[in-house]
Amino acid sequence: MSIPQKLSLKPVGLAVPAFAILLAVFGIPMIRLFLTSLDAPAFSLANYEAFFRQGANVRVLFQTIEVSLVVTAICVIIGYPTAYLMASAPKNLRTALIVLVVIPYLTSLLVRTYAWIVILGDRGMVNNVLLELGLISSPLPLIYNRMAVYVGMVQIMLPLMILPLVTVMVSIDRSLVAAARSMGAQPSAAFWRVFFPLSLPGVRSGSLLVFVLCLGFYITPAALGGLRDAMLSTFIAAQVETSFNMARTATSAFILLGIAAVMLAIFGLDLAGTQGRAVRPMPESSWKPVRLLSAIKRFSNELAASYRAKRWNAKLYQASNIRRRTIARAVFVVSVMLFLLLPSVVVVIMSFSAGEFLTFPPPGISLKWYRSFFDDPSWTGAALTSVEIGVAVTILSTIVGTLAAYGLNRTSPKLRSILTLLLLAPITLPSIVVGISAYLGLLSFGLIGTKTGIALTHSLGAIAYVVVIVSATLASFDRRLEQAAMSMRAGPLQTFKRVTLPLIRPGIMGGALFAFLHSFDEVVKTSLVSGLSIRTLPLKMWENIRHEIDPTIAAVASLLVLLPVLWLAAIYVTWWRSRPSAEHALPDAAA
Repeated sequence: MSIPQKLSLKPVGLAVPAFAILLAVFGIPMIRLFLTSLDAPAFSLANYEAFFRQGANVRVLFQTIEVSLVVTAICVIIGYPTAYLMASAPKNLRTALIVLVVIPYLTSLLVRTYAWIVILGDRGMVNNVLLELGLISSPLPLIYNRMAVYVGMVQIMLPLMILPLVTVMVSIDRSLVAAARSMGAQPSAAFWRVFFPLSLPGVRSGSLLVFVLCLGFYITPAALGGLRDAMLSTFIAAQVETSFNMARTATSAFILLGIAAVMLAIFGLDLAGTQGRAVRPMPESSWKPVRLLSAIKRFSNELAASYRAKRWNAKLYQASNIRRRTIARAVFVVSVMLFLLLPSVVVVIMSFSAGEFLTFPPPGISLKWYRSFFDDPSWTGAALTSVEIGVAVTILSTIVGTLAAYGLNRTSPKLRSILTLLLLAPITLPSIVVGISAYLGLLSFGLIGTKTGIALTHSLGAIAYVVVIVSATLASFDRRLEQAAMSMRAGPLQTFKRVTLPLIRPGIMGGALFAFLHSFDEVVKTSLVSGLSIRTLPLKMWENIRHEIDPTIAAVASLLVLLPVLWLAAIYVTWWRSRPSAEHALPDAAA
């Protein structure tokens, strides 16, 4: 029996198409890129030594790490209390808040970056408001500096911090906190000793994801920052555009990749055991001064125990400032939601401006920028190209990703974890590194500057999104339904079509949504593999932002803001319609 026939008989064989695309476009070129950085076949570290000998390179590297760390810290500071309040809210309110967080996450990165140019510009919303109030006499330099980079990157990355935190916090048993309170612990003590240690996996996941993705940021720092705010991804992109010295480019890419790999190796471990250790008392030391201090501490706690118990009982039924705290929490959550949604709202308002320049508020209401978009062949042609590529990517990645998720779901947990981690590499590694690897892979196939090459490059990340979302749907799928259908003489194909597919359809639709939006918003990798012969809508927008800031882009951006809303509505309708079909799936399969 041949190898393909053996693979087809195993569930993991369904993941072969996904891994074939991954290896051809990303995996094998990545190995070639690494060998190039080592000056193969001589195998020396001369390229890395040359990189670190140049002070400018080291300065840009440390600046990249600094910006990533600061953005991650700000996201933790803002995201943790936001997620905590969302997890504590009633279910319907929590669902609404999660949707408000997801919408800006699904909105084009270019749109949000462009919106901050409008908000922070010399004639932007902030400066105009301050001028109208008489608080300033001339516009403040709010853009093209480090602070603007922080604002833009935090707004883009904050949903990636909030969503993992909410997922973890919702699963925490609140009765543990209540038990701590019932034993006399103050609310702050119960939070720090019980709830916070249990939420650390969410903090770890969100921080790791934000930091690694920030390392590869290119668009936002280039658009909002100054010349001194360049990051290593900008440095790599400049090398590709000018000389494209493969050895230097590979070295820079693998230094950036090495930082991400180190962070994944250190913090990407399962810290579940830490939770238990966090709430256990520390072992006593054999050093006499430490034992003496421990004894004094225990004695003090025993003396204060009766006082704390009386104080807790007195406050238990005492009227408190519940209303004031509720208002403060509501104001905080509303402020965060406004921060996330403000760029999209400003873009929509600006799209109806009657002015000839980007000013806020607009001097009048007009549809001329929408007419400018639809009457300009360069804009409509770029949009049609993006739609064409996006549809191809969605079809390919949805089919291949669903098959991979279905096959991996039926393999052993250890093998599933390893293979899933490999499939997720294109969306967990810096985008510029993935783009350079895809360039090398497509170059060997002669697909640079073709729609097929762009679609294959976009499919790397799109397949990963489909695998994640469909796998999450299959995790809650009861396989006994399939067994029951097959026991009633339903074949494997009929069982999948009548039982499995209706139940996982919302996950497939969600994967298709992310696949299309991922393709429609891709700039960095597209700029590397398009060969300047194909212009997608994001490339056209990026070119416009960098050079002329044509107000037509406001109309384009407003249309892109509506795109994730329409997709979410389609997913909701699909899920709602799938519920009755799922109830009748088993009888239909047996018919």
